[in-house]
Amino acid sequence: MMRQRSIFTFHSWRTNVRVRFALADADTYDITLETLYNNTGPSQKTTATKAELMGYYKDMNVIRRMEIACDNEYKARNIRGFCHLYDGQEAVCTGVEAAVTRDDDWITSYRCHGVAYSRGCTVEEIMAEQFGYSNGVVKGKGGSMHLYKKDSNFWGGAAIVGAQVPVGVGIAFANKYQAEEGEKMNVSMSFYGDGAANQGQCWEAANMAKLWGLPALFVIENNEYGMGTSTHRSSALTEYYQQGNIIPGVQCDGMDVLAVRECFRYAKDYAASGNGPMFIEVKTYRYHGHSMSDPGLSYRDREEVQNVRAQRDCIASLQDRIVGQGWATEEELKQVQKDARKFVTAEVKKAKQGSELPLHEIYTDIYHKEIPEFIRGAEMATSAYNGKSTM
Repeated sequence: MMRQRSIFTFHSWRTNVRVRFALADADTYDITLETLYNNTGPSQKTTATKAELMGYYKDMNVIRRMEIACDNEYKARNIRGFCHLYDGQEAVCTGVEAAVTRDDDWITSYRCHGVAYSRGCTVEEIMAEQFGYSNGVVKGKGGSMHLYKKDSNFWGGAAIVGAQVPVGVGIAFANKYQAEEGEKMNVSMSFYGDGAANQGQCWEAANMAKLWGLPALFVIENNEYGMGTSTHRSSALTEYYQQGNIIPGVQCDGMDVLAVRECFRYAKDYAASGNGPMFIEVKTYRYHGHSMSDPGLSYRDREEVQNVRAQRDCIASLQDRIVGQGWATEEELKQVQKDARKFVTAEVKKAKQGSELPLHEIYTDIYHKEIPEFIRGAEMATSAYNGKSTM
């Protein structure tokens, strides 16, 4: 079966030049690119080793198995509340993490499980967080939408649509403010979906980022549907990388981990070097509905999802590339899949051995100097404590 080749599209608003180039299925990738904003653009050659591709393949399989586990645990009612799955988009977080360092900042939306794993959270921590257990990444206080990892500069999933974008720009301001003059800055990546791309706060944040020359990357994960609304019904401009007007933009195939990696290598260097912000549109697709409460088939038919799985799946495409290079056989890659499944199953089991936090933890991790007298408006005397504190 033929797989879709990965495509980059770069756009310069000053020269109005668009250049498309494909990454061939080979060890070394030749690319042709016109200058973007008076810069040289990405390297003319992209290479990938066996170890790199096998590493990406393993990570993407673990993320997919983790999301399938989330699906099963939600249906078993072990995960409650909101849950937004990332399967189909595994090449995005994997490719980005391969391109940047953990000194670079990353903030995203509530579809954050894959990003959390890429930033170093364990499957046990991610699953336990959704179970509401203390061995979760934020002690069970955040749930599916609020995963964080401070020591790797992952500032979490944000539940309010688009709210993470101005926060990410604030981080970019701090990065510029703290950098020594003349040195490259750490970049701040604000990830959001096509459904948030026309939010006013995104535009305002972009304006300030450009005005102040901040190392900010505005990253639109375009999975073609904002909740249940297709991009063509919700946006007058569906080429989201062009939204920046005077801010340059780049578009890449989010179903190809190497395309994502090379895109972000270039974008990071551009922003870190003091050139200001950049818009990045990552063309991808989600297999599940918007959330677990959405079957995902009322606004798109089953055949559409099946066609993407058959023709564009990011894991299958990478498998074809590895086998085509002779770096592994299909049987060896099936074993990688089996190992990922076994690993995730064991991690879920460990996560379930956790327990909920004691009630006095309701007072911790909040900005308050003293124990509050009220809990959501309920007086202490009428609460479960019956006037007594366990602190």
